[in-house]
Amino acid sequence: MIYRIAFGSKVEADLMESYDYYEQQLNGLGAEFLLSVEAVLYQIERSPLHFQKVYKNKRKVNLKRFPFGIFYVVSKETVLILAIIHLTRDPKTWKSRKK
Repeated sequence: MIYRIAFGSKVEADLMESYDYYEQQLNGLGAEFLLSVEAVLYQIERSPLHFQKVYKNKRKVNLKRFPFGIFYVVSKETVLILAIIHLTRDPKTWKSRKK
């Protein structure tokens, strides 16, 4: 079964902020960051229950090359992405997100 991916209201801002940061560091690095995110989203879409629960019903997958985690919840046939954030950020950032 392939799950439908939905994004919480703050996820786009998470991505754009990180993309801009990496592009400022090195031209093209932002695009590599987005490709890394896309690869992990593909894995989540295929088997979201495979990844560890980190807080109540919230799960996390780490990106391979970048120090970021994708935090999400699974509901029926949908995976709601709550946050895509740097792993050193305060956990309150993603724990409190619902949509």
